Amino acid sequence: MKVKDGAYVTIDYTLTLDSGETVDQSQPGQPLGFLFRSGQVIPGLEGAIDGMEAGESVEFTVEPQDAYGMPDEQLVRELARNSFPDDTELKPGMVFQATGPNGPVPFKIKEVGDEKVMADFNHPLAGEKLHFKVVVAEVREPTDRDMEDEHDSGCCEGCEGCD
Repeated sequence: MKVKDGAYVTIDYTLTLDSGETVDQSQPGQPLGFLFRSGQVIPGLEGAIDGMEAGESVEFTVEPQDAYGMPDEQLVRELARNSFPDDTELKPGMVFQATGPNGPVPFKIKEVGDEKVMADFNHPLAGEKLHFKVVVAEVREPTDRDMEDEHDSGCCEGCEGCD
């Protein structure tokens, strides 16, 4: 079976940046599984493996617009210093997590002042070219369990097709 819309796909992958730094990878024996074209992975990854079969491999680069987009200055916000724990020495580059209406939201500190902290809520990989090495491990029709897992992941939250 080939990778196609609605198929359940598992991949072994390594993700690196232009610098050569590995930022993510599947663990041996634990491929990443997802429903193809369901919005669970970035469009550039799906486009590169579309039509492949189990056992095939590919190396490719995904431009920011097909990954996490470019950084958006509107996602840099000023927060009150007193909203952080008093005993924490804040430094640029530190990553924290806030709780938003749809769950956890990570952010990175850009600047620290006496009263205010500039926080960047852009995805950490926004603006980055992503270099993938992928092996398609499995392609099959999704099971009822796969469909339940997709629904439980919140990927279709708010859609009209959900119960």
